[in-house]
Amino acid sequence: MATRPAAEVDVTPALVRALLREQHPDLADRPLAVAASGWDTVVLRLGDDLAVRVPRRASADALVRHEQRWLPGLAARLPAPVPVPVRVGRPSPAFAWSWSVVPWFTGRLGGLVPRAGRSALAGPLAAVVAALHTPAPGDAPHNPVRGVPLSTRDRAVRERLATGAVPDADRVLARWRDALDVPPWSGPPLWLHGDLHPVNLLVAPDGGLAAVLDWGDVTAGDPATDLATAWLTFDAAGRRAFRAGVTAASGPDDATWARARGWALCMASAMLAHSDDDPVMRAVGRAAMAQVLAD
Repeated sequence: MATRPAAEVDVTPALVRALLREQHPDLADRPLAVAASGWDTVVLRLGDDLAVRVPRRASADALVRHEQRWLPGLAARLPAPVPVPVRVGRPSPAFAWSWSVVPWFTGRLGGLVPRAGRSALAGPLAAVVAALHTPAPGDAPHNPVRGVPLSTRDRAVRERLATGAVPDADRVLARWRDALDVPPWSGPPLWLHGDLHPVNLLVAPDGGLAAVLDWGDVTAGDPATDLATAWLTFDAAGRRAFRAGVTAASGPDDATWARARGWALCMASAMLAHSDDDPVMRAVGRAAMAQVLAD
């Protein structure tokens, strides 16, 4: 079975409550319950207005630390709420990795909203992307699988296609080859969210954008990585609106959009190849791949 990476620590409410008692005792008696578990972290709701974000494997420690260092500054210029840490958890004898207390936002994960119902996100998300995609400093986090030339992901994509988990693998490979032929990004490294798909978007009750979640993959590089959300998140109508909004605000060229479609293929293939135990993510990958092939 092709599943997401296994947890290296069982992140339970009991463990997290012990960490809170150790480092933030004023929060330790609040109600605490697991709200979500992803590839890298577990999120537990803490009372009515807070959450705790805790790594479930060692590689996520750096992701949490990147959020703690960089997200406060980035959030100040973004036109949408993001989970800026309000308390920082440090490694200790009880738990070897960093963790954070963040705001709890009310809404529904975009991956649970029908694709046609996400069109209202197009304008607000375009504004977020345009505000974020500015030159990053030299010490911005490095991410080996985001913001990099598409050619560096060739082996991984081909391996996923060979598993049989990706439908229409021959057609997908042809589109992938087209993307590899596009000139790589030659501009300065720009700030990127790095994982901008619908499961990391929170939809408000009115259909608008309530928050942009999970900034652990924050990095700098090719803006096409984030623009892949045009296919990962939207149907054709929503994609046109998103593309128009981004283009009006920051003007990515046709080559950048062509690489973005390649990034959508890359990310969707990962979702399909590693989400047998995550039906929501698998559904996002399947629908995104269909959008890439139909476009």
